[in-house]
Amino acid sequence: MTTSLQDGQSARGKAAARGLGLAQVCGAAQGRGDASALAVRPQGLPCSTREGAHFCSADRRKKKDLNVLEMPSIPNPFPELCCSPFASVFSASLFPKANSRKKQGNNCSSEDCFSYIPEILVIKVYNEDGTSRALEVPSDTTARDVCQLLILKNHYINDNSWTLIEHLPHIGLERTIEDHELVMEVQSNWGMEEENKLYFRKNYAKYEFFKNPMNFFPEQMVSFATETNGELSQAPILQNFLSSSTYPEIHGFLHAKEQGKKSWKKIYFLLRRSGLYYSTKGTSKEPRHLQFFSEFGSSDIYVSLAGKKTHGAPANYGFCLKPNKAGGSRDLKLLYADEEQSRTCWVTAIRLLKYGMQLYQNYMHPCPGRSSCSSQNMSPIRSISENSLVAMDFSGHKSRVIENPTEALSVAVEEGLAWRKKGCLRLNTHGSPTAPQNSSTNLALHKAQPWFHHRISRDEAQRLIIQQGLVDGVFLVRDSQSNPKTFVLSLSHGRKIKHFQIIPLEDDGEMFHTLDDGHTRFTDLIQLVEFYQLNKGVLPCKLKHYCSRIAL
Repeated sequence: MTTSLQDGQSARGKAAARGLGLAQVCGAAQGRGDASALAVRPQGLPCSTREGAHFCSADRRKKKDLNVLEMPSIPNPFPELCCSPFASVFSASLFPKANSRKKQGNNCSSEDCFSYIPEILVIKVYNEDGTSRALEVPSDTTARDVCQLLILKNHYINDNSWTLIEHLPHIGLERTIEDHELVMEVQSNWGMEEENKLYFRKNYAKYEFFKNPMNFFPEQMVSFATETNGELSQAPILQNFLSSSTYPEIHGFLHAKEQGKKSWKKIYFLLRRSGLYYSTKGTSKEPRHLQFFSEFGSSDIYVSLAGKKTHGAPANYGFCLKPNKAGGSRDLKLLYADEEQSRTCWVTAIRLLKYGMQLYQNYMHPCPGRSSCSSQNMSPIRSISENSLVAMDFSGHKSRVIENPTEALSVAVEEGLAWRKKGCLRLNTHGSPTAPQNSSTNLALHKAQPWFHHRISRDEAQRLIIQQGLVDGVFLVRDSQSNPKTFVLSLSHGRKIKHFQIIPLEDDGEMFHTLDDGHTRFTDLIQLVEFYQLNKGVLPCKLKHYCSRIAL
């Protein structure tokens, strides 16, 4: 029988007035008090008699219990849970889960309503270099709140590209935790035996599809139709995703494992607002040929890291729909594409269909929530890019902006030639102008730069760039594996990664670095990177975002 809060407090007050213990109070609150426990020694009965000794022993035990449990009177909000003064601490599973972001004004009874105080969680966040940091955060903390906290603690620049990553090493999957997701809910889906981790790193492609949607949705994979007459919609591609009157269709071939078999088969898939389907007859979209494969309302979209090694897949570009519940690893829906562009299209479309306008709000308002952001930080801080730099001419009495693209290109070439003719005036470690440093000094100088990665392989460089986003201008500089004396510039452009060898060049006893067979020379890699951040030169695009392994 369930007892209300008022009845429990009233029963406990009456019982306490008769000098009863906490156990008897709980029994009275629930209407099942023990008669022997409530018995009182009759007045005048001596303890020497057999009956008196029984009551005296009970009185001593009662007084001892009262001394042990003596404490200030605190109203008990859960009288129905009391059973014994020596009962163990309540399990957290006994308490109802309160919604920390519950709207005010909801109707509820006096038994269910109480002020919610978020509990404090301890989370551990890792980084690419292996460092980690433990944080104490409230249970209603979002992924964006954690990123803002780490940005402030480490004095990083907030450019809206910092991201919290969920990494599942036992099945080789990871995903970008959306900025609005609660970290507590993410961790509650982890199994006790799983060694899952949270990573903090850059992801320049997190909202890049809002800026350049055509790079994410190839025409051959996308078609849009209205729900009424099936006619193609001519609205911009993102409006079709965010609108409720139209539904987008992403279609193409993917590798899937047949049910109950270990072999993989190439099947035609179709993504709609209602879920993911596959065709049983070629590329037919007729309803009688479409079979339901998975929904994404209660699932999360992950990217496969090593599909061939972990799952024996026929391709490397895999993604997975995993139920967002504890133990959901048994119900994985693994699919693999033949190329990176195809996988990116499927993953981006599922994110848009699942979260819709919430993603757009995350992109447009990067600083809501727990962390305080000033008005000037409401828009993302842009790094060096084509939108924030212009060509200038300082040769005359007054500087001017070069608006003619042809003139700007010729000025860039002239500037490169001037750099080649100038001597090295870079400061050495003692702060005085010097000729080019020796190789050991240069190496120490280069290793201190965030964009330089010492002794990593070509595959590792590609993995880092893919993790931080296949956006035009994402780059890093590394040592060359084929030639130990040279360096390599790895650059993302057109959703592909290209590698350019930086060749050392000796002229009159001085060492230089060049990308264009000596036409433009640089005394060290810092000069080279700074130049190509301002000028495209022989590269397909300017250097915009460096790929780094920051330390927490």
